[in-house]
Amino acid sequence: MAIGFHHTKEKTLLRVSFYVAGLFVFIALGFAFITHSAAILFDGAYSLIAFFMSLLTLKVANLVQLPDDDRFHFGYTAIEPTLNLFKSIVIIATCLYAVLGAIGSLTNGGIKAEYGYAIIYGVIATTACFAVSGYMKYQSRPLRSDLVAVEAHTWFVDGVLSASILLGFATAYGIEQTRFAEYASFIDPVLLIILGLAILPVPFKIMLNSLKEVINKAPPESVTAVIEKRLKQTLIAVPYQHVEVRISKSGRDIYLLVHIIVDKSFSVATISELDDIRIASETAMRQWDPAIIMDILFIANPALAD
Repeated sequence: MAIGFHHTKEKTLLRVSFYVAGLFVFIALGFAFITHSAAILFDGAYSLIAFFMSLLTLKVANLVQLPDDDRFHFGYTAIEPTLNLFKSIVIIATCLYAVLGAIGSLTNGGIKAEYGYAIIYGVIATTACFAVSGYMKYQSRPLRSDLVAVEAHTWFVDGVLSASILLGFATAYGIEQTRFAEYASFIDPVLLIILGLAILPVPFKIMLNSLKEVINKAPPESVTAVIEKRLKQTLIAVPYQHVEVRISKSGRDIYLLVHIIVDKSFSVATISELDDIRIASETAMRQWDPAIIMDILFIANPALAD
């Protein structure tokens, strides 16, 4: 029941992101047309990307709930980091394109914008983006959803982008009222260059983390050490020489391949006794972290664990 509730809540949050992103596309592009601002146009392009990415995310959110089948023997959760990897690459490409365009504008004398209307846009966009990001982050805490987490990051980045635009336009508006008004046209492209470069670390981090999951790289040692400690606590009653654990994370799932190298004193009368050990261990691990999926093998020859 709880799992179903979480899945429903996840989809609800992703729908919120989808509809708000669609609304922002029209608002940003409308203000870009009125103000002739490249920075607002870039913000609109970012919102347009977020809109289409949210549409894909909703589709993936439905897929990852499906069980394994004849086409995907390990389920659909691997699509989750693949989507996040794709989203991060698109955002990186957009930022770099905007920076190159802004450099070209600088060399051509800058961009003259209507800063009064631009400030109004900055206030609306900044408030709304941080509100959506904060709401999604707060509501998603119990979900363990990478999809929602990346959406919240995306909105936070958009909020930083909008806040920076607001600050830049307020500065440009102030400069226009002074004897340095001729330099106000350089604010928009300079602002765009700063924003594009400042945003890059966030999608780069998402890209690297998603890539690690796509190629099945083990989680950090700080994470694996905790998992192994918890696992061994569930095997206290089993006489073993060593426990070899291989761990991979794919989307919301954490997969454990466990080789238990049993001691000479280990003895069972039936296969059911082995199943009982497996069930008890996996139940305890999933109570600690519902994302865990396990396969446990009992072996006597350590070479088989290599």
